[in-house]
Amino acid sequence: MKEVCVITGGGSGMGLATAKVMAEKHAIVISGRTEQKLQKALDELRSVNIEASAVVCDVSDRVSVENLAKVAGDLGHVTAVIHAAGISPNMGDPESVLRINALGTIHVHEVFYEVMSEGGCLIDVSSMGAYVAPSIILPARSYRLSGNDPELFLKKMLSRTRILPKKFRSGLAYAISKNFMIWYAAHEAPKFAEKKLRVLSVSPGAFETDMGDLEKDGADNLVKFCAIKRYGKVEEIAHLLAFCADKRLGYLTGVDILCDGGCIAGYRNTPFLGRG
Repeated sequence: MKEVCVITGGGSGMGLATAKVMAEKHAIVISGRTEQKLQKALDELRSVNIEASAVVCDVSDRVSVENLAKVAGDLGHVTAVIHAAGISPNMGDPESVLRINALGTIHVHEVFYEVMSEGGCLIDVSSMGAYVAPSIILPARSYRLSGNDPELFLKKMLSRTRILPKKFRSGLAYAISKNFMIWYAAHEAPKFAEKKLRVLSVSPGAFETDMGDLEKDGADNLVKFCAIKRYGKVEEIAHLLAFCADKRLGYLTGVDILCDGGCIAGYRNTPFLGRG
């Protein structure tokens, strides 16, 4: 049977770029919420001689994720899951951001844990935004609720966003959701290891994507702290994701890899921010 790579959020940007790299060794299944966008992605893949399957999937809906997993499992052994689906602050209200980014991650983990084949790897695509918010405002103590009461977990996360004025709440929801993703991958590593699976997260910085364009004002403010004074290219993150998913990296799990051109390092060592 074929080895299958599932890429949520595979209709554009980092997900689509990763599909092109992973297709060298895997059958590809991309998913997203918009059928038209997925069809455009399939056309682009076919233009470079890559055949792929596409499944409309809203990761905030567990049944939708279960359908995605079934389609992928019917194609072969699911050995790689790149969970790149998510929305940015300008794409939704705080609840939408948390449901898709945080609750969606829980659904992807729980569903694909049951179907992935031995030696497989699940990678959550987080964000350098997880590192920017002060830890004092992140409700990390409540992250453990995600394991037994996801709706209460979501309620706690949403409640925390209300400490800020309304116009900043989606931004805080995004930071919380991405910080949670890093915590969740690390927390899940022992469980996944019991089935000889790996799980980790990758946190991109400012990259040239449609989503990145929506958040360009905030990203421009952060890029000035980068050691490499430019936006990242999607091909750069795609190769990192493919590298991390490679079975030869069998000892790599439970960790976050920050790929941000040195932005967070520069930000944390800037004296006028009180961090130097």
